[in-house]
Amino acid sequence: MAALAWLLIPLLAAVGAGLWGSWVNRTRKARSDGPELDGYARFRAAMEKLRTDA
Repeated sequence: MAALAWLLIPLLAAVGAGLWGSWVNRTRKARSDGPELDGYARFRAAMEKLRTDA
C-alpha cells in the first residue's frame, strides 16, 4: 500500500503541473499598444523640445 502512495504522489504532481501549465498558457484578450505608444510619443516630443531649446 505504501508503494502505491509513492507512485500516486508523482502522478498527482504531474497532473497538477499539466493543469497549471494549461492555465498559464491560456489565450487572453489581445491588448492594443495604443496607450503605451501614445505615452512614448509624448516622451519623444518632450525630449525633442528639450533638445531644440538647449
